[in-house]
Amino acid sequence: MGGRKEAQLQEPVDHALGRSRGGFGTKIHLVCDSHGFIVALYVTAGQRHESKFFEPTMTQRLFHRRRGQKRWPRCLAGDKGYSYPRIRCWCRHRQVAAAIPTRKDQPRDEKFDKETYKRRNIVERVIGWYKEYRSLGTRYEKLAVNYVAMWLVAIMDRVLKRLYPVET
Repeated sequence: MGGRKEAQLQEPVDHALGRSRGGFGTKIHLVCDSHGFIVALYVTAGQRHESKFFEPTMTQRLFHRRRGQKRWPRCLAGDKGYSYPRIRCWCRHRQVAAAIPTRKDQPRDEKFDKETYKRRNIVERVIGWYKEYRSLGTRYEKLAVNYVAMWLVAIMDRVLKRLYPVET
């Protein structure tokens, strides 16, 4: 796909298709803000683990930053799948507060912010909103770049609907 170098997506060899517990499919990695706007999107094969693609997803910004806007968010909420030392180190290095619960095999984090973690459901709701678009709920495209393009069209549609609501 075209556009800025950091936002470009090269077609993966496996076309971001693979077997997982849910069947044959694609895994969508999203970063959204507290209002439900998607700011980063990355797709991988269904069997790939989320934590392996944390860094590429975080660097895959869809929109330009405004002048004076921080590059990274103040806080980041994720599920236990992101509870790895390298992800926590990434967050510390960029001064991002990580609201990620620890797994059973890890010592408890005393600084864990439950209130921020509760807002993680925004990402789950955003995925549900976008699955209402038929072409996203059921992937019809063979190429991953075409599937990402459908996500971008759906993102633009939702943003425009929020900015210019239809009065009835």
